[in-house]
Amino acid sequence: MTIDYLTETRPLMPREDILPVIIGGDFGVYGIGRCFNEAFGCRCICVGSQPTESITRSHFFDVRHVSAHASDAQLLDILMTIAGEHPDKKLILMANHDIFSAFVARNMETLSRHYALPFPTEEVMERLTDKAEFARECERAGIATPGTVEVDFSGMEDEAWAAPEIPFSFPVVAKSAKGEPYDVLEFEGKRKIWFIDTAEELTQLWETLKAAGFRDTFLVQELIPGDNTAMRSITAYVDSRGEVTLIGSARVLLEDHAPTMIGNPVAMITEDFPALWRDACALLTENGYRGFANFDVKIDPRDGRALFFEVNPRIGRNNWYMAAAGANPMIPMVEDLIDGKACEQTRATDEILYTLVPDSLLLHYITDEDLRARVKRIIREGRRFDLLLNPTEKDLRRNLIVWLQKQNHRRKFARYYPEPTETSY
Repeated sequence: MTIDYLTETRPLMPREDILPVIIGGDFGVYGIGRCFNEAFGCRCICVGSQPTESITRSHFFDVRHVSAHASDAQLLDILMTIAGEHPDKKLILMANHDIFSAFVARNMETLSRHYALPFPTEEVMERLTDKAEFARECERAGIATPGTVEVDFSGMEDEAWAAPEIPFSFPVVAKSAKGEPYDVLEFEGKRKIWFIDTAEELTQLWETLKAAGFRDTFLVQELIPGDNTAMRSITAYVDSRGEVTLIGSARVLLEDHAPTMIGNPVAMITEDFPALWRDACALLTENGYRGFANFDVKIDPRDGRALFFEVNPRIGRNNWYMAAAGANPMIPMVEDLIDGKACEQTRATDEILYTLVPDSLLLHYITDEDLRARVKRIIREGRRFDLLLNPTEKDLRRNLIVWLQKQNHRRKFARYYPEPTETSY
């Protein structure tokens, strides 16, 4: 089993006064905890229903269990209990899912009495993270987005309801305008993003959503050509003064293709995209955004335009790629919210390969020869990092499970995306 390494394994800025509390339980939560542990040497508390064993058997996580569909009151009770148990600590609340970001925004006044909260307000969140509103903000700022049609399901019970005509040629992409109203639904065949080949398939999707109880807004967008390598990911932090004090980005190499995970990168190369940074920073600062944000952007191969898809009101599932590239995102955030310091902008500038999948699997899906050569060079030079293969983790069971999960990607890709395509679906 190959274990990746970081040249600096001791805390960058050791401190015992902070305690991160992270809601959730997936590898994105582990990434946040790893960032904190590498930066400050601190332990973290995970508040989740079924945290992965990469968390439960980690040497720097303690776990508080919560029911899978906990109400705001139940979650608040746990968080307030944790605060009462640690009066000597400066608490920081983090989360990495739309449901929990919305929970923080709704309860910001109560939570802010005990926790530092690197999140936008509910008003800003609604304006920017609703994908339909986001597209309108981009249009006002002169930033390109995919062609979009909004489908309002709030009046679907009316017999006169009809979905609008779609002006794009098929195939098209369909997805919820907001994360939370869709994430709480459970139905057979659910996907995070829908790739629709025909008008008949789209009609069937509307019936499925109606039966599942969806009553918010769904979007239909033109399908932008290009495979996963045309995607870009941008991570930013806006401090309490409204200044962007952290920025970094990556070229996506491969995304997950399991139905509920579509669109989540599993391999990326860090790379500077100054023009995209400028647009992202403008959207955030002009809308009064605060806290962490993660953008999805695609480069249209037909004309080279950068099309902004969305901004997530959280640090992003693959947040640790920033730390691996030399820009640990927790450092400027702690300096801002805990220490009250204004700091210069930190940029992720080191070229590294961040990957969760075996090298041979990744290379199978990279069809561009120059990009394949670049990936192989980075691997040869020892700049390939896997979030979960952490050299400080000594629990053998944990590390074996992580290694087996890594190999399991072969089975998942064989089932959902056996061969690379020009559109990656």
